[in-house]
Amino acid sequence: MPTKDPRIDDYIEKAAPFAQPILTRFRKLVHKGCPDVVETIKWGMPSFEYKGPFCSMAAFKQHCAFGFWKAALLADAQPGEASDTTGMNWGAPGRDPIPAKVTSNDDLPSDAAILRLIKKAAKLNDDGIQVPVEKAKRKPLPVPADFAAALKKTKGATANFEKFPPSHKREYIQWITEAKRDETRLKHIATAVEWTAEGKSRNWKYQK
Repeated sequence: MPTKDPRIDDYIEKAAPFAQPILTRFRKLVHKGCPDVVETIKWGMPSFEYKGPFCSMAAFKQHCAFGFWKAALLADAQPGEASDTTGMNWGAPGRDPIPAKVTSNDDLPSDAAILRLIKKAAKLNDDGIQVPVEKAKRKPLPVPADFAAALKKTKGATANFEKFPPSHKREYIQWITEAKRDETRLKHIATAVEWTAEGKSRNWKYQK
């Protein structure tokens, strides 16, 4: 027998009448396709875990939505699917897609199609495959002319600044450019040059 979380029962009971049969159907299929799944509530919505995050479902005022945590890695995944901040794709992509907005059971593909997606998602977790994380590269900030000129006047300051990692350079540049008064900016530049010449980062006092 599947293990069910009573909070999800309560969630479905409180959902709009149109949503209740949709949520009930998807929940039943998740358990059928992945018998060892564990129910829980995350981010205020019913979620299912199986060797890590697995899938979720949610009911809104006029539609329901379903998301697979590793939707991007499902065999039929297609580019351009919208994702939310949790990293889940709402509306599983591919040959048998689950629409982003489901208003009735008629909007869903067949049980067999949904089960295929569930089983593929379960295998990804079985195999320990992770979704690759792409870190957005931040463009380096331009060095203010007055700061660059001040660095050149102090021996070793420019060379040390160039050796700093991008994050340390950014901290100094932002500290200078965000000064609201001219006198404050000049003080920041003077201090930045002094610390840079000593090979210190902007927040060296707080580093162990």
